[in-house]
Amino acid sequence: MNRTASCTRTTKETDIDLTLNLDGTGKTQIDTGVGFFDHMLDGFARHGLFDLTVKVIGDLDVDCHHTIEDTGIVLGQAILEAIGDKAGIRRYGHFMLPMDETLALCAVDLSGRPYLRFQSEFTAERIGDMDTEMIKEFFYAVSYSAMMNIHLRILDGENSHHMAETLFKSFGKALDMATLPEPRIQEAWTTKGSL
Repeated sequence: MNRTASCTRTTKETDIDLTLNLDGTGKTQIDTGVGFFDHMLDGFARHGLFDLTVKVIGDLDVDCHHTIEDTGIVLGQAILEAIGDKAGIRRYGHFMLPMDETLALCAVDLSGRPYLRFQSEFTAERIGDMDTEMIKEFFYAVSYSAMMNIHLRILDGENSHHMAETLFKSFGKALDMATLPEPRIQEAWTTKGSL
């Protein structure tokens, strides 16, 4: 089974090339032009054991918004393509991840129905060269592009860097769980017949 997808997106604001392998080992090659965002994508891929290559040329002379949002769109497209018809996978995944004083919860459903529930109040407006409000925008773009439910919540935390990092890492762990093979079933795991 080859669960790899390569997606591109070119607009007046961004030019993105992205390759995702769901059955990888956490190897990454990431350059979005936004250093902290690169760090977050690396954490997502390494802890989800996904191989991820991302190259983005964005309008960073404006701000980081288009770069981060459009990367979320393309990552969501790659997730959707890589999981295919969802036959024989667990579909649901969840993970509670601690990091020092911070505790995050992520739960996902590869349902074919996009929805984001995001509960986190950051203590800083920016982390490095990334606006913290873009974290929600990124996950919103992923959820709608991948046609998946994502619930993310900071249960405890004070440091914005730790809070952001736990969200990305817990998402990687939850997505890894949801995409794992379930040997007891061969079809998509739903009463509807397809997802």
